[in-house]
Amino acid sequence: QVQLVESGGGLVQAGGSLRLSCAASGRTFSSYTMGWFRQAPGKEREFVAAISRSGAYTNYADSVKGRFTISRDNAMNTVYLQMNSLKPEDTAVYYCAASDARSIATMTLRSVYAYWGQGTQVTVSS
Repeated sequence: QVQLVESGGGLVQAGGSLRLSCAASGRTFSSYTMGWFRQAPGKEREFVAAISRSGAYTNYADSVKGRFTISRDNAMNTVYLQMNSLKPEDTAVYYCAASDARSIATMTLRSVYAYWGQGTQVTVSS
C-alpha cells in the first residue's frame, strides 16, 4: 500500500501559477504510475495528468496541455504538478493518485488508480 498527501493548493489570480506536491509513503514509490485528477463542485472527478513509473512517459488532458507539467522525483517519493497560466475553470479540488497498472495506455483512466490522497483546493479568481 501507499499513502499520499497533497500540498501546495491555494488561491491565485487568473494567469498565475501554483505548484502542487504529493508526498508518498509506504511501498516503493517508483513502482507506481502517478496521476493527478481534479473535481469541481457539481462535476465528476476528471483526469488532469499522469506520469509513468520511470518518468519517461507523461499524458495530459487537452484542457491543461501546454500549461501544466507533471514530474516526479523517485528519490524523494514525490510527484509534482506545475500549473501555469491558470484559469478560473481550473478551480477544483486536486487529487493525487497511484496506480499499480503498468500499461501507459490506461494511465488516464480513473479506475486504474487504487490509492488516493485527500485532495488540495485550488481556487483561481478572475
